[in-house]
Amino acid sequence: MARDFLNILALMLIILVSGCSTVSYDTIYPTLIDGKYDSEFPYKSTSEELKKISETIQRINATAFYKIYIFREQENITVEDLKSIKLSQKAEREVIADNSASGTGIVVYSESGNVALLTCAHTLTFQDTIYAFRINDDGNYSKYLESVLIKDKQVIYVAGFPEGSQLDILAINNEYDLALIGKSYGSQQRVFYPVFKYPRGNAKEAEWGTFVYLLGYPINYKMITKAIVSCPKKEGDGSFLVDAVINQGFSGGPVLAIRDGVPNFELIGIVQWVPEEEESLIYPQKLKGHSIYNPLVPYKGDLFVKKHKSIRYGIAKVIPVENIVKFIHSNKTELNKKGFHIFE
Repeated sequence: MARDFLNILALMLIILVSGCSTVSYDTIYPTLIDGKYDSEFPYKSTSEELKKISETIQRINATAFYKIYIFREQENITVEDLKSIKLSQKAEREVIADNSASGTGIVVYSESGNVALLTCAHTLTFQDTIYAFRINDDGNYSKYLESVLIKDKQVIYVAGFPEGSQLDILAINNEYDLALIGKSYGSQQRVFYPVFKYPRGNAKEAEWGTFVYLLGYPINYKMITKAIVSCPKKEGDGSFLVDAVINQGFSGGPVLAIRDGVPNFELIGIVQWVPEEEESLIYPQKLKGHSIYNPLVPYKGDLFVKKHKSIRYGIAKVIPVENIVKFIHSNKTELNKKGFHIFE
């Protein structure tokens, strides 16, 4: 009798707890299933889904190599003069320099040995020619060149990829700030990477306060962060801002909204940029072999001015998925010819 009573009591407790749990979720999340993007923090674990998504992003590093031609002051060389002179003969010195940028790429295609990643165009775009003008006594720039930088070559690396990790630009659009990079390794090499296969969302459906996840490679570390949406539909194309605290290298990282609870992730855009403030800093000449200067010995070499960008944290702009679709569709024919059937 006592055992039957305990069994009945245990059953009642289970029913009571289950009922309270249901009532609690119905009370706390009364409009969770409303067909809109969620504005509340997920009510259950997202770790497994986010882990799968994180496997579809890659770290991108692009480097441009320049030859710097430095002119004597008495030469008085202008930009027009460059068309008719041989730089190596007029230059007092020649120096090699490089400029690098990093970002995040989403694997959008990986079939038959062909791999393609979506990223931001600005992480791959470097000026072909950079002019440095001499300054007059009044502090204004003159028309005479102090030096000129000519881009010699450019390489794009994706860490861990075959054949030296170098990829090519398959398509690029600077207006949308979008690019596709990739490579054909051949079907015999059996190269395959996890592909992002979550549904394509609609950035124009994002609202004030929509909750989003962002994934990327800030300073070469794979990371996940969260944010909320501000200024949705501000520019008519669906672009919006988020309050994410992110660093350099996050450009190109996916922005994911959740529709009616986990695991209903949708891609609504990729991170484009964070506000930066540019300032000029003086650097010493680079030593060969990655050597470092002895801090106990006074420096007597040449000094170079480089532009340094300071990030203004807490705000980031997102490229809407609508522009991504337009970009890929506009290049579909060429991509298909190269063997990258992304929409298929």
